[in-house]
Amino acid sequence: MTNIVVLVKQVPDTYSERKLSGSDNTLDRESADAVLDEINEKAVEEALKIKEAGEGEVTVISVGPDRATDAIRKALSMGADKAIHVSDESLHGSDAIATAKVLAAAVGKVEGFDLILAGNEASDGRGAAVPAILAELLGVPQLTYVRQLTVEGSAVKADRETEDGITHLEANLPALVSVSEKINEPRYPSFKGIMAAKKKPVETLTIADLGIDAGEVGLANAWSTVVEASPKPPRTAGEKVEDEGDGGSKVAEYLVAQKLI
Repeated sequence: MTNIVVLVKQVPDTYSERKLSGSDNTLDRESADAVLDEINEKAVEEALKIKEAGEGEVTVISVGPDRATDAIRKALSMGADKAIHVSDESLHGSDAIATAKVLAAAVGKVEGFDLILAGNEASDGRGAAVPAILAELLGVPQLTYVRQLTVEGSAVKADRETEDGITHLEANLPALVSVSEKINEPRYPSFKGIMAAKKKPVETLTIADLGIDAGEVGLANAWSTVVEASPKPPRTAGEKVEDEGDGGSKVAEYLVAQKLI
């Protein structure tokens, strides 16, 4: 039996207008539609494939505001068995290190986990650091940028793809795996799955429930912050080049001035 934990995150829809809050330069999550991050759907799908190939249980863990419950229910409607939702106002503005600490404490609530699945990076932050930090905090091996995954007994095998090529990895369980966009195509929740998800248990926890002090999380305790932000300037008209026999030279001069060549 494989006990699988999947980390999921609710993010602003990439088709919505995304912006930073004017008060503290954190992401303004209320200004855009919120969805389960696509890379997390792929992580959930991979967990379900492993479960269906043998025996196991899939627990979803999410850290986020109250409305992140919608993303959790999406994962449950795909086929996950239960969920843990860490929701606490003091988490606002937490950086990758604090987020990983909270996730590590939440994973500790899952008895006897074998495998943790996550996406390589969230579409709202693109830091790609949380899975590695979490693996370090939990003291388990990490397999990152995985495009193919196999669980065999007490070991996990993976193909890791980067710009340098494909690396074949193997580690003993428990382990953490972060998947790439190429890992699979996630299933659509069925009507039966959507209805069943309403009855599946979702445990809501605060940081106090996890034994974490408010002084360890939040924007005030982040190691990095956005100091200033300004909107992208409006597009201006391009430069028109009149070709009087020297058009090529004028274009080349323009490209040099723009440091494009």
